[in-house]
Amino acid sequence: MSAPSLPRRAPGASGRKHTAPEPLPGSPSQALRIRAAGGWEKFMRRADLSQPEETQT
Repeated sequence: MSAPSLPRRAPGASGRKHTAPEPLPGSPSQALRIRAAGGWEKFMRRADLSQPEETQT
């Protein structure tokens, strides 16, 4: 039993366009979330540097 090979489809041949969904009203935009993530990383780096080192006794 051999099945006939199916025709190959090119990617995107359906004509549909994939776009990012619109954010819900009141939710932060993608750009704002990226900025916030960068600020959080900076905050955490500063917090790590500002902690005094523990001394062993």
